[in-house]
Amino acid sequence: MGTIANDATAEYCSTMPNQDSTECPVARTLSVIGSSWTCLILRDFFLHGPRRFQQLQDSLDGIAPTTLSERLRTLEENGVVERRFYSMSPPRAEYVLTAKGRDLGPIVGAMRSWGRKHAR
Repeated sequence: MGTIANDATAEYCSTMPNQDSTECPVARTLSVIGSSWTCLILRDFFLHGPRRFQQLQDSLDGIAPTTLSERLRTLEENGVVERRFYSMSPPRAEYVLTAKGRDLGPIVGAMRSWGRKHAR
């Protein structure tokens, strides 16, 4: 029994044998935001706006600094966040969501709603 969501997913992500999963928009999105910690990093941007590395580190209890650096680098490489320098001597930066990053707001919001409803 299919639902509208299942039918839409099948339509957008149907693959033929040996077809690359990069044809699926869901798979492409997960390649950007599907790593552990990434959605929580995005959550912090939506809750607090621009963030410095240490602010993110303090907010995400248990994340290793190298993991945070890798996730921020991936988000930056994919145009989801950008680094803005607020001091050049010594160099200090904050991270901000780009327009592309802000487009992820409904996804993070839907995850929050789902978590409130189903994951208690």
